[in-house]
Amino acid sequence: MKKYLLLLAVLFTSISFAQTITSKQEDASIEQYELLKKVNQYYPDITLSKSVTNFYADGKVIDSQQDFDLRGTKFSSYKLGIEPGNKKVKFDYTSSEAGHVYGDVTIFNGNALRTTFNEKTNQIDVSLNGKSVYLKKL
Repeated sequence: MKKYLLLLAVLFTSISFAQTITSKQEDASIEQYELLKKVNQYYPDITLSKSVTNFYADGKVIDSQQDFDLRGTKFSSYKLGIEPGNKKVKFDYTSSEAGHVYGDVTIFNGNALRTTFNEKTNQIDVSLNGKSVYLKKL
């Protein structure tokens, strides 16, 4: 009997925590677009686009990403994500010119703080409003 009660408890617990995640391609919200515009102002390699794919769980946006057509560009891969709250943009791209580059840009007190990791040059770069403030070669 205890085994059945334990099994039922586990079953109901897992059902109550299950979420349905859906995605929808749509225009960026005003907040998302303003974030992308501010980031692109200081860091033009972060592409500005009005279209995003929002991922929803229980009706709330949990993640946003942008998809790009890379034909005719210098990039072999390019991924861009917007975190909920619209304060941070994550990027990850690869090109023959720059190699594999990834990091994020965070808006903090109206400033754009970027942390970049470049695997080709083995460098970490921290920039504030488009100007490098710390560069370290590993």
